[in-house]
Amino acid sequence: MDVVELLPRLHLLRFPVGQAYLWRDGDDGDERAGRAELTLIDAGPPGSGVPIAEAVTALGRDPRDVRRIVLTHFHWDHAGGAGEFASLSGAEVLAHRLDAPVVRGEVAGPPPVIEDWERPLYEQAAKLLPEGDLVRPAQVTELAGGEILDWGGGAHVVHVPGHTPGSIALHLPEHGVLFTGDTVAASPVDGTVMPGVLNLDRGQVLAACRRLAELDTDVACFGHGDPVTQRAAEVLRALA
Repeated sequence: MDVVELLPRLHLLRFPVGQAYLWRDGDDGDERAGRAELTLIDAGPPGSGVPIAEAVTALGRDPRDVRRIVLTHFHWDHAGGAGEFASLSGAEVLAHRLDAPVVRGEVAGPPPVIEDWERPLYEQAAKLLPEGDLVRPAQVTELAGGEILDWGGGAHVVHVPGHTPGSIALHLPEHGVLFTGDTVAASPVDGTVMPGVLNLDRGQVLAACRRLAELDTDVACFGHGDPVTQRAAEVLRALA
């Protein structure tokens, strides 16, 4: 797993498939781990709990400083590591109410509508799914969209259905940071920002892209592909 600093408060955690983000609240000048409060946005594929804990430790923090794991959607490459890392850290797991039953393992998630050109992507991702049982979170706090969570100066939960029924984005207006989940992606070939792929409803995803483009954003963090770290609103508006 690669760990990349995007901002002093923000690190990208990149897995063989998918990625997560670690946000830190607290005084920039305070190096004592006990003063930090961390939030994990997505949790990587199954088996990622220990690597995430090791990454947090390598950054000079304690995994128990991660107070919450906010899942942008239920897909295994984003939610698969949530249960394992929550058991290691004691972090609260949050997901939209429409995706939470899938995260808990109560129901199977609806499969994406795969377009012909997306099938190689789907087959490639499926080959990377780790073997073994998935550790489910003991509890999942359900979100509805519209909440303002107590981290990042007030994290606005934006319900953006389309990739999954309960996909969410997280907007930090105070910092100009947006976590899009898989509603928006960046091409691994040339970095072009594009609507996400392997969606349940592409029309809803396109509408969600237009909605996210209206937000005041300087840094946009995607579920796949390199983030945009400057003037992200302009890039998202061009996409819309």
